[in-house]
Amino acid sequence: MDGIYIVGVGMTPCGKFLDRSVKDLTRDAVGAALADAGVDAGAIEAAFFSNATQAAIEGQFMIPGQIALRDMGIGGIPVANVENACASASTALHLAYAQLKAGLCEVALAVGAEKMYDRDKAKSFSVFNGAWDVHGVENVERALEELGRGIAPPPGAEQPQAFRSVFMDVYAAMARSHMGRFQTTQRQLAAVAAKNHTHSTRNPLSQYRHGMTIEEVLAARPIAWPLTLPMCAPISDGAAAAILVREEALGRFDRKRAIRVEASVLASGSDRAIDDLENHVCRIAAAKAYETAGVGPGDMSLAEVHDATAFGEITQSENLGFCEIGQGGWLAEKGETSLGGRIPINTSGGLESKGHPIGATGLGQAHELVLQLRGEAGERQVANARFAIAENGGGFHGWEEAAACVTILSNR
Repeated sequence: MDGIYIVGVGMTPCGKFLDRSVKDLTRDAVGAALADAGVDAGAIEAAFFSNATQAAIEGQFMIPGQIALRDMGIGGIPVANVENACASASTALHLAYAQLKAGLCEVALAVGAEKMYDRDKAKSFSVFNGAWDVHGVENVERALEELGRGIAPPPGAEQPQAFRSVFMDVYAAMARSHMGRFQTTQRQLAAVAAKNHTHSTRNPLSQYRHGMTIEEVLAARPIAWPLTLPMCAPISDGAAAAILVREEALGRFDRKRAIRVEASVLASGSDRAIDDLENHVCRIAAAKAYETAGVGPGDMSLAEVHDATAFGEITQSENLGFCEIGQGGWLAEKGETSLGGRIPINTSGGLESKGHPIGATGLGQAHELVLQLRGEAGERQVANARFAIAENGGGFHGWEEAAACVTILSNR
């Protein structure tokens, strides 16, 4: 009786909501999760609230969770605030899982909410500047130059943008390195983006719901070569929540709709060598998650991965073991990761199309996987889904993500 289950999920649409607050978004996501679980707020015994940008944008420091949750009537219980860059929400889910595993309570809430849009666009983009080593920016910039060395953009491809995340430059450098080492092509990057934009047309919560062809992705405005605009996740407002319970508490919920957490692994990066891809933090976390769950890549029915750019999906499909290192671009180009393919990835539309509200992203991934494993994903449903995996990374340190969380869920 030591299993941990997700019994309720809720998520807001992702988008630009200048008239809505963090409190509003939190209330909507948590309210939806409570309704999905069939309980009221009094059932929650502990809460983990993730947010990454509110302090920078609104000046709300230190206790955002207590403020957002009290406003909707949740108080008097342990509330912990979680900030772990783009992996904040999956970290909140991991901590709720750990709280239940430890037997400290029977019902826990994980919720992430983010307000990234501001009328001052420079402020919105400035939040990314602290997700790497601010005391060694010159070293990071030199490392990025080294990553992309030898793969020059075609004439006219580099058009500096007034507003863009520094992480687009990080991903562009890593993409160029992959292109040089494994002959990955810009067309393969475009295949990922086109696939995700197509998937998003089937998700009513997606920020963008228009399909795109590979040619349209390639012809779009360049951001940082080889990345064009549709290959990059937008900034987003949104929230997502999950209610987790210990197995002995399942009798209070609908057991048929409960989804088992098979593994939840949180890891941080290391000082590996630039060409040591076998020891990438996400690859190590995935291996541990598979071992914990007693399954392998071939058992997965689908995956949600951190495609802050199209290249992110390529490298994470490799790290999760769906293909050999260096073959992620080929996997996408051949249609293996599309709905109906061997291993559908980002059926939600991914971060590129569904949206990327940083503090909610990991729980947004969990929301999609829970719906899929219940058979409730509508026209984007993966047939006979049994096991699903999510990879959520955050920040940048050395040659990889500073934080990585891998979660495996099942309906067994």
